[in-house]
Amino acid sequence: MSRTWRGPLRHRAVLLGVSALAGAAAVSGCSFRGAESLPLPGGPDVGSNPRTVRIEFSNVLDLVPQSVVKVNDVSVGKVEEIELAGAPGGRGGDWHAVVTVKVRRDVRLPDNAVASIGQTSLLGEKYVSLAAPKDQAAVGELGNGDLIPLARTSRSTEIEEVLSAMSLLLNNGGIEQIATISHELQAAMNGREATIKSVLDRINTFVGTLDRNRAAITRALDSIDRLTTKLSAERVTITETIDETGPAVTILNRNRADLTKMLVALDKLSRTTTSVIDRSKADLLANLKDLDTILRNLNKAGSDLPNALESLITFPFPATFENVIAGDFGNVKLTVDLDFESIANNLLGGTDLEGMLGNGAQMRNQLQVPNVTLPQSPLGVLPQAPGGGLPGLTDGGATPTPSTTPTGKPKTKTRTGALGAGGGDLHTLMTGGLS
Repeated sequence: MSRTWRGPLRHRAVLLGVSALAGAAAVSGCSFRGAESLPLPGGPDVGSNPRTVRIEFSNVLDLVPQSVVKVNDVSVGKVEEIELAGAPGGRGGDWHAVVTVKVRRDVRLPDNAVASIGQTSLLGEKYVSLAAPKDQAAVGELGNGDLIPLARTSRSTEIEEVLSAMSLLLNNGGIEQIATISHELQAAMNGREATIKSVLDRINTFVGTLDRNRAAITRALDSIDRLTTKLSAERVTITETIDETGPAVTILNRNRADLTKMLVALDKLSRTTTSVIDRSKADLLANLKDLDTILRNLNKAGSDLPNALESLITFPFPATFENVIAGDFGNVKLTVDLDFESIANNLLGGTDLEGMLGNGAQMRNQLQVPNVTLPQSPLGVLPQAPGGGLPGLTDGGATPTPSTTPTGKPKTKTRTGALGAGGGDLHTLMTGGLS
């Protein structure tokens, strides 16, 4: 009986399996591409109206459809499709992968979002990570059908790449030579610790100085850049100048002997000049000191020196002597001191000859006093005219003198004051009657 039931049960199981496969094929239709097209249980819920986003990657590693899409390590979608895109002909660098993902509608990402391929653990599955950019401000909002370009995508380092690099380092990177290198460095630095420490301190000081003068170095480099730009702009002029300098250099080469003689003679002249200056240095310094004394005394004189020079022009009369004559008459009072010692004090006081002022006889012997003959009348007193009046004045100059004109009318001569200006009265007064 067991054989009787075993056959029909096996037949029924085969029929059930075929029916299930046929149903799955009918549901999937022509899009069935194997096991990868079958939905995996426990995947992220993308909702009834998910948002589709396309992402370009230079290398998707072993990312497969149905992989998870995460935002801040939270599953918000899944990979829908992976396509190969690039220029026809397969030129290197033009090929890349385009990954289509679906994310929940309530996920908010900026329009300039970035994407990367990460790994859940050391040997875990791959997933796509979406995030806002870190080096720039968020702009807009990522919408349905948007594309994240290749410039904003990246991928993590594979464990296979790490193991491969480590294998290369251990096998062919010279790890076995580290002990030799360490031994040689120890032998080179043994006994030179103080010198090496001093060198390191100097390097530290040098680098610190460069760091403190970083702004000045930057300005110098900018100035050099501007200079080179200017030289580049004047390249034609510089070339012409160099070309025209050639004949001048040729002429200098022909006259090299004369130039050498001139330089030798100039050297001799400079040595002679130096010798003269060295020998006359004491005299020169003494003269400069004496000149300093003279200038200091002139400075002390201040405004008195110009006033004295001004009086020298009108000597022996002061600058205000013009006030003596007012109109047609003049009044003057003169005090003439002809004492030799007074004259010597006035003229030689404050000079190197001041020490001789006390010895009047010695000065009289050195200076010959002119012979002066005084008139009978003292200076300042006019001689009396006959009748007791002053010469040139009628009635002592007190009353007018009438006269007649050719027409017979009387004419009155006005009084001129103390001294008449029309005659030689002023000359007679100043000379004391000397003719």
